[in-house]
This record gives sequence, C-alpha cells and structure tokens, in this order.
Amino acid sequence: MGTSSHSLVNRRFFTVAAPGGGAKRARRLQGALLAAAVAAADAVAPPPVRAEVFASEEHAFRVVVVAIGLDHPWGLAFLPDGRLLVTERSGSLRTVNAEGRLDPEPVAGVPRVHASGQGGLLDVALHPAFRENGWVYLSYAAGRWGRAGTEVARGRLRGQRLEDVEVLFRALPKSGSGRHFGSRLRFAPDGHLFVTLGDRGDRHRAQDPGDHAGSIVRIRDDGGIPPDNPFFGVEGARPEVYTTGNRNVQGLAFEPETGLLWSHEHGPRGGDEVNVVRRGVNYGWPVISYGREYGSGEPVGEGTHRDGMAQPVRQWTPSIAPSGLTVYDGDRFPGWRGNLFVGALRFRLLARLVLDGERVVHEERLLEDRYGRIRDVRTGPDGLLYLLTDAPAPLGAVLRLEPAPAG
Repeated sequence: MGTSSHSLVNRRFFTVAAPGGGAKRARRLQGALLAAAVAAADAVAPPPVRAEVFASEEHAFRVVVVAIGLDHPWGLAFLPDGRLLVTERSGSLRTVNAEGRLDPEPVAGVPRVHASGQGGLLDVALHPAFRENGWVYLSYAAGRWGRAGTEVARGRLRGQRLEDVEVLFRALPKSGSGRHFGSRLRFAPDGHLFVTLGDRGDRHRAQDPGDHAGSIVRIRDDGGIPPDNPFFGVEGARPEVYTTGNRNVQGLAFEPETGLLWSHEHGPRGGDEVNVVRRGVNYGWPVISYGREYGSGEPVGEGTHRDGMAQPVRQWTPSIAPSGLTVYDGDRFPGWRGNLFVGALRFRLLARLVLDGERVVHEERLLEDRYGRIRDVRTGPDGLLYLLTDAPAPLGAVLRLEPAPAG
C-alpha cells in the first residue's frame, strides 16, 4: 500500500467525463469538483499525493496516503488477509485492500445506525480468535422516536457481508441528545470486551452507576456480564459498569508489557484527561474537572480534587479534543516503543506521550495542522502507525507512518 495507490484513488474520485468539451473542460470541471469538496470539508485540503517526510525527536518518518475517499472514518481494524476494515460515521463499513483500493461497495449486514450529531457507526474490533470464528464487533448509535444510545453488535464476516448479526449491549436509558456517545472497543488479554461511553451531554448521569452514561463498561465476548464487575449484584446499579465519572471517552488501549489499560476523554474548554482504567474507580466528572463552562468560563464542579475520585495522569488545557489511542509496541520505530500516541481533532495533530510507569514525562506534537482532524490511531501488525482523518467524502483518508532516512 504505497503512494501510487493514492494517485489512482484520487483520480477515481475527481476525474469526470467532459461531454463535448475536450481535455481543458474536463480539467476545469475537475477543479470545480475538488474546490466544492474542499469547501464542504471546511477548507480542509486533501492529503498530498507524494509521501511527506517529517523529523521528530526520535525518528524521521514519512506519511503515506494508503487510501482516500472515506466519509468521516471513525474506527480501524486489520484483517489477517491484509485488508483494512474502516467504519464511516454515516453508517457504512468499508474495506481497503492490500494495494490501498477502497472497495466501492460497503460491507452488507451492518446494523441500522442513528447517524445524527456525533452519533453514527463508530468503532470496530475483531474477536481475538477472529481467524477461527470470523466475529467482527461494532459500536454505533442506535434508537428510534428521537431517542438513541450506544450499542454494540457482532456479526461473522463472510466476504463483503456480516452474517449472524446480534446485538450484545445497549446503553440505557436512551436520550434525545446528539452528543457524547463514546465509543471505543478493546478486548482484554482475558477475552473480555471494554466499551467506552459518553455522558450523552447530561453530565450528572456520569455519577450514577444505575445509568450506563458516563462510564466504561465490561462484558464478555458474547454479551454476558462478568461476575467480578464492581457493580455486579449491586441493587440499582447496571452490572456492566466498570468505571464511573467519565465525560466522553474516545481513546482506549492496552499497554502490552504491563497490561495497563489506558484511556483518554474529552473535557469542556480544557481538562481533557489521560487515565489508567481500573475496576470500580470514579474519575470525577462532573464533580471535579480541570475544564471550564462553555458559556461563563467558570470552573466545572467543586474544583479539581476530591477524596475518592481519581486524578488524571495527564490533562490538556486548552483542550486538544483527543480521539484514538495506541500504545506503540512495534519494531519499526524502536525509539517510540512504549509511547502513547493520541489523535487530536482540535489543533489537528498527533501527540506522542512518553511514559515513566504511570506518569507522562514528556509530550511531542507531530503533524500539527498538516492532515486535518485525526480521529483514530492504531499500531498495525506490520509495526507501522496508521491514522484516520476525520473529513467528509471524498477527503477522509487512511494514513500510514513509515521510517524514513534522517535528513
């Protein structure tokens, strides 16, 4: 999957027939279509055709456009045959082949989603035994009569179709808000599935274990509930709840060497947080926060500390609007091993966080304002980093970071 594939895909989306006008008219029409697409994307330019090379504190790297033409891509998974699975927030599950070709036909059998506001088709994950069972897991917003919530379903991938589709989890109660659905999916080494959820724009729901909103939940791979969940058997609580006090978690990743589960979440006007996820912990929202109210600018809650509520490992003020998270454990960038990589929607960058145990001791900002809003970050099976850019069709793209010679 190299830069030449981007040229082919780019031509596929912007080359049109010129009825009777010749090549010059075709070029003018191409330019008009591209200009309209850029305007619709809020002036976000398409990624360059050639791979750009960048310097960082540890490695020189190039950014290769793997595929373009996606509509607000949200989540990414790597199939054993070399293809990529990519979700589009509008409701389609797409495949990209090993040569970077985006299949024009989406995967069939995907559950109907509520694609409104921040909702839609969100994350995608493969079962740890995918080679044997073919299970693909999807998180998405769903509902009717104006009320929606995050759900998780799975189906067996057969060719370009999901079969045996079943809903495993529904976040309850549903609401009419179009905000803060979460939602990331990560399988633990023991096979349990973690699902991140948002507070749905109603902040006080995050402190109620009888409400899924504002929590991280933990379920079995078939949707069952592990009996060692902290609220299992507790009267009035939702047994799937694993943590509380979360505003809107859009990053979740396991650290392979330690087994720690890292997360990050959005704060209001600052106070984005990086946390270590632990059983039964209350992360404070909205009682404590480093963020401020959107209208007045006043501090949220009663301050930044309270007994019994966790402090973030790192917080960003002003907000970077984090989305997507990976702990890099590949061998292609040895100086980055064990670092957290965080996509940012605001400032349009990739943040590299250096860890010392459970402390963030250094941050480097990469690609700032070069490729638009970065929605997801993954470490590929090839040891390279993959990014999704959050842009409307035809500008949403899959990018890959590869080592490059210094200088």
